[in-house]
Amino acid sequence: MSLFETDSWSAAVFTGRWTPAAGGDAPVVSPATGAEIGRAGSANAEDISAAAERAAAAQRGWADTSFEERAAVLRRAGALLEENGDEIMAWLRRESGAAPGMAGFQVHVAAAECYEAAALASQPYGEVLRTGKPRLSFARQVPAGVVGVIAPFNAPLILSTRSVAPALAVGNAVLLKPDPRTAVCGGAVLAEVFRRAGVPEGVFQMLPGGIEAGEQLVADPNVRVISFTGSSAVGRKVGEAAGRYLKRVHLELGGNSPLVILDDVDLDAAVSTGAWGSFLHQGQICMTAGRHLVHERIADEYVEKLAAKADALPVGDPDRDEVALGPLIDAGQRDKVHSMVTTSVDAGAKLVAGGTYEELFYRPTVLDRVTMDAPAYADEVFGPVAPVMRVSSVDDIADIAKASPYGLSLGILTANPMRGMEIADRIPSGIVHINDQTVDDEAVAPFGGVGDSGTGSRFGGTRANIEAFTETQWVTMQADVARYPF
Repeated sequence: MSLFETDSWSAAVFTGRWTPAAGGDAPVVSPATGAEIGRAGSANAEDISAAAERAAAAQRGWADTSFEERAAVLRRAGALLEENGDEIMAWLRRESGAAPGMAGFQVHVAAAECYEAAALASQPYGEVLRTGKPRLSFARQVPAGVVGVIAPFNAPLILSTRSVAPALAVGNAVLLKPDPRTAVCGGAVLAEVFRRAGVPEGVFQMLPGGIEAGEQLVADPNVRVISFTGSSAVGRKVGEAAGRYLKRVHLELGGNSPLVILDDVDLDAAVSTGAWGSFLHQGQICMTAGRHLVHERIADEYVEKLAAKADALPVGDPDRDEVALGPLIDAGQRDKVHSMVTTSVDAGAKLVAGGTYEELFYRPTVLDRVTMDAPAYADEVFGPVAPVMRVSSVDDIADIAKASPYGLSLGILTANPMRGMEIADRIPSGIVHINDQTVDDEAVAPFGGVGDSGTGSRFGGTRANIEAFTETQWVTMQADVARYPF
């Protein structure tokens, strides 16, 4: 049975049912072909305001639902994602340009997020506190109310589900605003999944839209928590706006993650790891290995082998061919990537692979001898680019790596894991992988960065998810009404 039995999602938003958007509609475009493959609803401020009011009205009943029933809904959602995996992967390939492996990974992780959220619903939600008075004193975690989720285009299914599922599990209503470039695979898919799983009308709503919709979601008084995943520049604006409304906001932002390669590694394994970390999903991942810090004794051979690997990777339409890399999401992103490559070369970097494109298909690129002020080294590229800097000592590595304002993920490759841990202790980072590259995500692990990469680990794992999507309430209870001296 197809997930989308009809085209009811076309030109619509999901409010518990598919309805036309007051903001009209927008094309769904394949980045590989440039063809319009559908039309999605485009929410405006009016749509968001009405949805928030519906969500606030529906949330109390959902919070009062037993944890067994909420858990069952989340389990059904996970099963629906798996059962309809082929159809969902096809949308991920066509709409987001994901290669088959990346599309499959997203379905797997999104289903896992739902299953973990189902388990979250039955977790203890408080603790008994000591008190100096003859009473019961305890703290409990209560639903925040209405949670607004703003998700990006790059891994749309995962980056929507990882906030939506746990927020629903602990009793919140959720408004999801996916990126309009991935309104189907990052939005309509989840709307249909949660509708079929049994989420009551108004508790989960999905409204693709642009800046106007996002601004209203942050400003609306019915929305108490914002979960935003996106660039650091936009995240700052979201955080500033949320602060004006005294609204809690979770920011998972950009990265420029270092991959440290010491001189005692298996070089072929290191090259494989480095290529995967920089070129997976065309480098359009916040955790992408954005800086290769390679010990100078092995740098020449590493660069040579990495360039050969890059030159051999097939690039093309993932919906038609067996490829390693698909297209970048749009022309604006392609032009940004290419500008950062060319200006880095102008600044002295050596182009040893790639640096060319056809349409939105950008060749995997290796830059050698980059300096700290080269754009492709200093900033997040969000494209298939591996900048290599040569380092001479552990002190160099630590000083160079921590000089970046970003602090999302860190990979360290070495024959001595304890040496890797010593280096990790000197580099601020929300995530550390010793003897692996920088890109990974599991529903059971806390995820988040420091510095310009966000406000900490706010997704994944029991503790992080409960803290993210509930409020702490102190409660006391005593047998008789208290008496006071006046």
